[in-house]
Amino acid sequence: MRIIAGDFKGRRLFTPRNRDIRPTSDRVRESLFSILGERVRNAQFLDLFCGVGACGIEALSRGAAHATFVDASREALDLARRNLALCGVEINGMLIQAHIPEDLRQPMPPFHLVFADPPYTFPAYEALLEVLVKNRLLLPDARVIIETSRFRSLPDQVSSLCKIDHRVYGDTALSFFS
Repeated sequence: MRIIAGDFKGRRLFTPRNRDIRPTSDRVRESLFSILGERVRNAQFLDLFCGVGACGIEALSRGAAHATFVDASREALDLARRNLALCGVEINGMLIQAHIPEDLRQPMPPFHLVFADPPYTFPAYEALLEVLVKNRLLLPDARVIIETSRFRSLPDQVSSLCKIDHRVYGDTALSFFS
């Protein structure tokens, strides 16, 4: 696994020894950031179910001002911490151990971009979107991107968020909400 573009382009990241953490593939990350384009520059980025931190670090590599990494797994957060250090951007990242969506109730600043890559068996996509809105974790004109299995269908609207795009890459799908 490597950083695709930006200041850390080509940097190889630490990855898990087992299959307990399923990182977003390079191909899907490349497509995601191609779609987001200049929205990433100076953005506050929230990487939910962060795994090794590849998406948040990709955002930092492409000019995001700050990235917050959230995962329930201590192993995942340790890998994300090591990867932030590898890229020399520890100061631009904050790591939070939390269960999602229930622990997102703690005070956090709002974000421009939220990326969520839960396990494909995650049962609470709608609750996650509702918590982001209810807890005011989204800045005006924010984008929320959720990675799912291509076989999982997300609703067109949850709370004030509307699905604005849906892309499929092999077995993976990205749903974009605004």
